[in-house]
Amino acid sequence: MTVPAVAEPTRPASPAARPMPFAVPLFRHGFRPFFLLCGLWAVAAMLVWTAALHEARLPEGLLPGVRWHAHEMIAGFVGAAMCGFLLTAVPNWTGRPGYAGWPVIGLAALFLAARLVLLPGVLLPPSVAAVMALLPIPALLLTILPAVLAARTPRLFGPPALILMFWTGDLLMLGEAAGWFAGTWAAGQMLALNVALVLVGLIGGRILPAFTLNALRRAGRPVELRPLPGVDRAGILSLIAVALVDLAAPGSVLSGGVAAAAGLLAALRLSRWHGLRTGQEPLLWVLHAAYALIPAALLLKPAFLVAAAPWAGAWLHLQAAGAIALMILAVMTRATLGHTGRDLTATSSMAAAYGLLIGAVLLRVFGGLALPAGTALAAAAVLWISAFSVFLAVFGPMLLAPRPDGKPG
Repeated sequence: MTVPAVAEPTRPASPAARPMPFAVPLFRHGFRPFFLLCGLWAVAAMLVWTAALHEARLPEGLLPGVRWHAHEMIAGFVGAAMCGFLLTAVPNWTGRPGYAGWPVIGLAALFLAARLVLLPGVLLPPSVAAVMALLPIPALLLTILPAVLAARTPRLFGPPALILMFWTGDLLMLGEAAGWFAGTWAAGQMLALNVALVLVGLIGGRILPAFTLNALRRAGRPVELRPLPGVDRAGILSLIAVALVDLAAPGSVLSGGVAAAAGLLAALRLSRWHGLRTGQEPLLWVLHAAYALIPAALLLKPAFLVAAAPWAGAWLHLQAAGAIALMILAVMTRATLGHTGRDLTATSSMAAAYGLLIGAVLLRVFGGLALPAGTALAAAAVLWISAFSVFLAVFGPMLLAPRPDGKPG
């Protein structure tokens, strides 16, 4: 499977080509409300979960505490990032104007409603809550489908198809909670997280080498990629294999073996992209760091599933809070700068946010080896909340304000 090239934002060629901007800046481009919601939910949902870990009694809702936390980190946090990404990428891929105005308002309202109906203490009938929570992704796909169909380019269907599979995982999770299915929660959770990892592998595999080579060329340090025929395709196919095997034989030795092979291929791909040359550029090294967590998570997985190493038990958090979340933060910061007309230059606060999130992941996965479990979890939560609070403080005003150059978007 190939993914369309992810280009840096383009600018209208002339004033006559510029559409009249929507009155409210937050809804002038699809990434704006969803990146803001992603950051807000990363903080709010983690605050609720941290309170629950410290024995605050959460009121009853459709999902019990642990499942609510897992679902909202997946469908809420990751789902918001996917919505923002697709609404931003499809106009780049198809050449149509960016999504703005009432369609974006409608999608954001559906997404926010989906979060509210699942909150602890909201006691809607289970099927009503589940249906409302499942609406945003189908609505998103119906919004972008006309542009994808009009482009008549088969490879454009790849990312939307993967997001539909991500939604299928959500359907399996909420379907069990609503009583539609029996015993599908675990399969749905793994499917959604594995599809998200495939997307990280796909998108990361396009933007990392392109952005790195362009930046090094501009800095007067041009490099070339070492050719390894077939490795990129094999790397993506192996990630898809991980998702399929986890559906057919979850927690098995086979699952661990396939993950190990996918991890080695991901590490081989990453080794070609000159990440060690990006140390002075936070916008670049964070992309490499996020991608590096793919092989780290995939190689930790068989250590637990095959070798039964207790220290590797949190491998899934290395995948979810590590590879997926760090790539989300990296892409949101870069895309927000580019699409709001700002220079692609990282500030010290941005670099700090990246470091805080990496620290949160390491504490969540390995902190229990040196600290009491409760202390490690609390510290990881504080760093996670701090990382996304910095994102909101720095990028929230950019997402809420017009572009400083006066152009649409």
